[in-house]
Amino acid sequence: MLQGVIRHIRLLSTVYRLYFCSHPLYSVPMPHVACRLCKKEFYTKPNWLKLGYGKYCSRVCSSLSRRKGKQITCAICSKEVYKSLKSIKGSQSGKLFCSKKCSLIWHNSYFIQEKSGNWKTGEFSYKRHVLRSGVKAFCRLCEKNDKRILLVHHLDKNRENNRLNNLTWLCHNCHFLVHHYQERENILYTIHKKEYA
Repeated sequence: MLQGVIRHIRLLSTVYRLYFCSHPLYSVPMPHVACRLCKKEFYTKPNWLKLGYGKYCSRVCSSLSRRKGKQITCAICSKEVYKSLKSIKGSQSGKLFCSKKCSLIWHNSYFIQEKSGNWKTGEFSYKRHVLRSGVKAFCRLCEKNDKRILLVHHLDKNRENNRLNNLTWLCHNCHFLVHHYQERENILYTIHKKEYA
């Protein structure tokens, strides 16, 4: 019984192939078309070509062809990356980045002190300001470089004046001497002027 059904199915498939392969409408060969993006050849249906489809070999090539943006270089790591026109136009700083990591590196180096939204005269953040600026950390009077005993001294003794040319490194001992002895303060001024000359 089962063998008879299998024979009948095979016979029908043979008749179907003979009829449709010999029919003039169904014997049109599939045309070869070159992909507009990658130039790879592929088969497409003739009616797709009539309707204006069959231009790309895959969905990947089709979606890549719809891109309108540009390849840009990251402002931090100089890596090449694609950005849409919307993100290029929406950049407030004019700088473009490959990732959130690079964006935060630039953001944290640019929005410091007065440019920061949380800035309150910088009365307590002057030490970080000197560290970020790259000034070598050692006492300007006794030249000790142990970071545990170093602190930042305001030359004009105004804690709200946190400009870099007003800040210098001192150890605790020299800091005490500068605040209590005028000759030590004069020596510090001459050293500081030589350093920033």
